[in-house]
Amino acid sequence: MKRIAFIFNPISGGHKLFPVVPMIEKHINRDNYEYVIEDTQYKGHACELSRKYAALDYDAVFAVGGDGTVNETARGLIGSETALGIIPCGSGNGLARHLGIPMDPYKAIRWLDNSRIEKMDYGTINDHPFFCTCGVGFDAEISMSFSKAGSRGIVTYLESIIKEISKYKNTTYKLTVDGIEQEYSAFIVTCANAGQWGNNAYIAPQASVRDGLLDIAIIPSLTAVDAPLMALQLFNKQIDKNRNVRMLKCKELKISRADNGVAHFDGEPVMLGKEITIRIVPDSLTVVVPNKHRRI
Repeated sequence: MKRIAFIFNPISGGHKLFPVVPMIEKHINRDNYEYVIEDTQYKGHACELSRKYAALDYDAVFAVGGDGTVNETARGLIGSETALGIIPCGSGNGLARHLGIPMDPYKAIRWLDNSRIEKMDYGTINDHPFFCTCGVGFDAEISMSFSKAGSRGIVTYLESIIKEISKYKNTTYKLTVDGIEQEYSAFIVTCANAGQWGNNAYIAPQASVRDGLLDIAIIPSLTAVDAPLMALQLFNKQIDKNRNVRMLKCKELKISRADNGVAHFDGEPVMLGKEITIRIVPDSLTVVVPNKHRRI
């Protein structure tokens, strides 16, 4: 019998998640799993809890919540043999979508009997681990605006974009890509381990969490003329075909900018300095994925 823990964020994505707990109780296969459920009490608690269960040699720890809960839970499992599982209940659910996990919590619980374990990469941005994406530019500014909003969800996210886009100015970045220097005036610089920001917006359609590489997406500008096509390509997995988008792959990216500013990792904003180092760490996190899903 496998031992698993569910780390539960009671409020995620703007919704009360208490119905998910009785859903787990009702539908989990008790013949296969011995389980515990713990809810988080404060920021960083999910990392503490997952580290505890990894030390107890649990088979898996499931993050029940959004991208922030997933990031915290995964951080506590890095380097262990305890696998990360996800019951997605957030706004974007970027990593869960990349791994093929159903967005319906009921279905996400039911597929546990038809799952497999794989190793995946993760990244660091100035030593902050991330598992889906990180970056600087407009998307980081939106993350900061979104974090200060009174509510969550896609509507609030779109409101943040509308509020910020008219006043945002491009930043000049010196990028050192595996030792080769380049300079860009950019609207967005995103480093992707997994393929999307969330909500099926694919900023790096060719990204794999198993290839030992970061996919870098550089958007030099975004005009009113360019925006509709770019938005369509984001959701059609075609953004890498846009002539205004530069796509690169590397193991390490160094970013230099004139001033301190905001960055984000897995949608969480953080203030960083002028020098930023982003690295890939291969095959260092064990993850639970559906059997039917393609290679990750």
